[in-house]
Amino acid sequence: MFTAVIGIDTNVDRAVAQARTVAGIPGADDAIKAILLHDFGENPQGGTVEQVKSVRQARDILEEAGVEVELEGTSGEASDAIIRAADRHDADRIVLAGRKRSPAGKAVFGSVTQAVILNTKRPVLVCSANGETAE
Repeated sequence: MFTAVIGIDTNVDRAVAQARTVAGIPGADDAIKAILLHDFGENPQGGTVEQVKSVRQARDILEEAGVEVELEGTSGEASDAIIRAADRHDADRIVLAGRKRSPAGKAVFGSVTQAVILNTKRPVLVCSANGETAE
């Protein structure tokens, strides 16, 4: 079975693009297990991954396509959590959603996608909310 760790943030459009991209892989209904990972950063109120709308939307799309889905919630640094989850599940691919940022914005705020790409040895599929993908 092909395992994909999908890092889901709170943006529904990005989560839908990620889910549709994975669901559109030929044979996805029989061959893919999707781990939907949401990192809360700090989570003092004890929120659960099932409460995150973007995660629920992605889960529904994938399940409708027949993809096996597992949900995980973490707290801490998102890029580290994604890489740890990919290692823990021996993922075949990490699936992320990129977003446009200026060079200054990337330098000041960082980029989870960039950090994951630079710090993992696993293939990373980057989806955009408009449905385009780049690997």
